[in-house]
Amino acid sequence: MQSKICGVKDSETLNFLINYKYPPELIGFICNYQKSKRFIDINSLQKLLKVNKQNSQFVSVLVKPDEFILNEMQKLNFDYFQIYDCTPDEIKSIKKKYNKRIISAITVETKEDILKYKKYEDFSDIILFDSKGYEKSLEFDHTLMENVPVSVNSMIAGNIKHDDNLDKFMKICNYIDISGGVETSGLKDISKVKIFLDNVKKLND
Repeated sequence: MQSKICGVKDSETLNFLINYKYPPELIGFICNYQKSKRFIDINSLQKLLKVNKQNSQFVSVLVKPDEFILNEMQKLNFDYFQIYDCTPDEIKSIKKKYNKRIISAITVETKEDILKYKKYEDFSDIILFDSKGYEKSLEFDHTLMENVPVSVNSMIAGNIKHDDNLDKFMKICNYIDISGGVETSGLKDISKVKIFLDNVKKLND
């Protein structure tokens, strides 16, 4: 099981993550979705990302990105683009033009939503199954993941708590993506982050 901590916007949290003994594989930054309280503007990103990533990789989270924001993200220290609200053809052309690894995000309410993965799997490095809530950390029925074959490199997000029993995710995904679940009063809480990362390590031992 691998982990992604999403919605990082301050250097204290970022430095903790990249220097922790069990760092997350992926760290996500909300780059163009201003409705999110975790949004971080380009100037702040430029300063924040001037770090040694150590053993983590950085993800630019983008909702229907235009060419301007994609060009700006291309200049920064990102390994992945995580893309919402784009068609398969749009994402395929972004991958080709910017030569980034791609996390294609599918928002899920029904089995039909889950099955959309088939349109993205050929060109996606990871497929993220998220709730319809975006910044609201809503939940979807994780039993729907039974419709996704294990051959798909899958990630799950949506109302996952820092102290959840992670065993239940082992058979249904490769990555757990957590954001609001490691926050207190809307801010990343290092004590919750630590519990979550320690639990992922225990799961893998």
